[in-house]
Amino acid sequence: MTRIAVILFPGTNCEEETKRAVESVGMESDIVRWNARKGLEDYDGYILPGGFSYEDRVRAGVIAAQDRLMDTIREQAKSGKPVLGICNGAQVLIETGIVPGLEEKVEMALAPNINLKVGGFYCTWTYVKNEPGKNTNAFNRSLENNEIIPIPIAHGEGRFTTRDSALLEKLKQNKQVVFRYCDRESRTEEFPINPNNSLFNIAGICNPKGNVLAMMPHPERASWNSQIPLSYRTGKDSPARKIFQSMKEHIEEGSDGN
Repeated sequence: MTRIAVILFPGTNCEEETKRAVESVGMESDIVRWNARKGLEDYDGYILPGGFSYEDRVRAGVIAAQDRLMDTIREQAKSGKPVLGICNGAQVLIETGIVPGLEEKVEMALAPNINLKVGGFYCTWTYVKNEPGKNTNAFNRSLENNEIIPIPIAHGEGRFTTRDSALLEKLKQNKQVVFRYCDRESRTEEFPINPNNSLFNIAGICNPKGNVLAMMPHPERASWNSQIPLSYRTGKDSPARKIFQSMKEHIEEGSDGN
């Protein structure tokens, strides 16, 4: 059976919910400590869940990004295995440069939120839409183009941004923008639809191969309708779970995301 390693760093706090969501689509899952590296390469895929790794000292995700375990994750990603970073996990992937992955360096930042309510941690329900185009990546192949996903956010540093003015166009051309904040009618506008002033309403971006995704919203907290507020339900059965289902399909079909 397909096996997923859910990585536990000191300060991670979403590992159990993530494990449960993985198992709900028929995959096996183990919570693997950051210092238990033996056998890590035997897993079929990896998830870096949310929380506050190393207390988010310096800035969110930067210390975990320097952990030797991430060298193994990087190599496994190069072999085509899927890697999903959720919230703090997304911050770690951005800080390693694995995502966007266009060059061997950090190309983006997940900066502090900017909105009309708060200048830091912000927790709310929102919507994201699956961007049309590259539905061969490892995380949206079970979703329809422009499918709307009700999903919560809970972060203080989740604003995708960059000083490279040409980078966004490269991401668009490569179909690396996988999820964008929107409203129930698929409109992508400013706050509150864009909850943190993220560039281009970006909620999740992948590497060029499509097998590594950094996303700030929490799909593991929206994988059952009982988790979703009535006012946010779309009439479909918890579309966020399809992200984990897509990982399973990617692995079972042996696709490398190209």
